[in-house]
Amino acid sequence: MNRLHHSLRFKLALTFAAFGAAVSLLLALGLSFTAHNLGERLMDETLRAEIDDYMSRRLRNPNSLPPATLSIRGYVLTRGQGTDDIPPELRALDAGKYQLTLEQTPYRVTVVDQGGERYFMLFNEMRQRHREEAFLAYLVAGALIMILLSAGVGWWLAGRVVSPITELARRVNRTHPEDDALDVAQGFSADEIGQLAQVFGAYLRRMRAFIDRERDFTADVSHELRTPLAIVQGVVEIMEDDSLLQDKQRERIARIGRANREMVSLTTALLLMAREDAADEAVKQTCDVCEVVNTTIEMQRHLLSSNTRVELVCNSHPHIAAERMLLSIVVANLIRNAFTHTASGIVSITVEENSLTVSDTGTGIRGEEIGKVFQRHFKGSGSTGSGIGLSLVKRICDRYGWETLIDSTEGRGTSAQLLFSTTP
Repeated sequence: MNRLHHSLRFKLALTFAAFGAAVSLLLALGLSFTAHNLGERLMDETLRAEIDDYMSRRLRNPNSLPPATLSIRGYVLTRGQGTDDIPPELRALDAGKYQLTLEQTPYRVTVVDQGGERYFMLFNEMRQRHREEAFLAYLVAGALIMILLSAGVGWWLAGRVVSPITELARRVNRTHPEDDALDVAQGFSADEIGQLAQVFGAYLRRMRAFIDRERDFTADVSHELRTPLAIVQGVVEIMEDDSLLQDKQRERIARIGRANREMVSLTTALLLMAREDAADEAVKQTCDVCEVVNTTIEMQRHLLSSNTRVELVCNSHPHIAAERMLLSIVVANLIRNAFTHTASGIVSITVEENSLTVSDTGTGIRGEEIGKVFQRHFKGSGSTGSGIGLSLVKRICDRYGWETLIDSTEGRGTSAQLLFSTTP
């Protein structure tokens, strides 16, 4: 129902109904006002004609009685004549036209002075009011019928007007960038809708060209970048097995190896994120969060100072439906940030059924910087990174529907909580 109320067809039909209602209301008010005024004029003319007729008859026969019917009542007041038969409401009236109620009956009254006599002529308005009420009821019924007809015609016309837009929306919704973009615009006339369809077709063609370029770039990067990284990793492993190396040389080679592995992981993650079907492939895999956390801690342990202690608590062993590499990227960024910014104290890592929490007693984040930590290339004060770690974390979380919450106090530490779904 809410979707119907927001549809273009409903809005157009409602506009037609409102227009019909406004026209009907104005017409009904105009007719009702005209009928009422016309009725009053007819009553006044009738009363004047009755007075003229009675005065002419009275000239011929002074004993003529005033009219006394269901609709017309007359009275005459002469000098020296008693006024007992004249209602007291009439006696105080001067010459003119009036409306008053006698014995709960509404009357239209005309008073005329002539020849020293005062003539009162009354018209019973009850039947006239009944006719006006009946006429008003007909007007209301006609207005309702007009509104319904306007709504029906508006709904039909809106359907005719909106149907090309609906068809265009259906085609665009069902069209993939790999499809022929010309199919979207076929069959539309050369009006505004046809022009819009042509715009969508051109946009889909540009998107298809972009996707082709992106696929070619992904394939080239996958081959050209992974191959030298694999060679570097192989050379590092060979050099690490050299027994003639000194400790400082071995430490430098280990740093090269760690940087190379991080580059391989980052490259893999970026390639996965760049592929349109990465999300579909991700849900086909599951991984143990605790196992990923343990592995990440060992890989990042070289960042810990001698005065920092790590506490890991796995209250649950959730299995996440996600690409292991992407989950490792998220976990590694949270743990690496905690290790890097904690010169001394404790880094506490807790795994629950639906969350992972990494808390530290490090330097913390300034209050004005917390809202910017997920921005691309943003580096807080004292940071030596590239500023893409947490922005990449946010992109991965957005893909899987996870959420990352950061709470920090400058000088006291930071707590990062990852909320995820445990559905395999």
